[in-house]
Amino acid sequence: MEEKIENIDTIVNYWKDSSDQNFETMQHLLHSKDYSWALFIGHLVIEKLLKALYVKKIQKHALYTHDLLRLTNKIGLVLTEEQEDWLDEISTFNLNARYDNYKQDFQKKCTKEYTFERISRIENIRLWLMKQL
Repeated sequence: MEEKIENIDTIVNYWKDSSDQNFETMQHLLHSKDYSWALFIGHLVIEKLLKALYVKKIQKHALYTHDLLRLTNKIGLVLTEEQEDWLDEISTFNLNARYDNYKQDFQKKCTKEYTFERISRIENIRLWLMKQL
């Protein structure tokens, strides 16, 4: 079993700062209309905030996972059904933007309307998670 870590605040701030940097990058990608990568980075925004929360609440290093629902379950966050659905969908952006066998179909799916709707969800979850920190 992993020992608890001592420098909790430093690690929490690392994850939060990294998430904030990714949030800025996501905004730049939206502006340049690189929608599939904006959604991929949006996934990282949420993942890193969840890892910050994990470290803060569990006081251990964050799990090596990209599965947002798994992280929320390990932290013990209570989610609405809608939040669960959103996190489940946002988790797919990690695979769809990264791997060639998914990438082309995902890029076609990422219209301006589709992307901005999902980015709005990412922003809502981001604000909710920041309040938890």
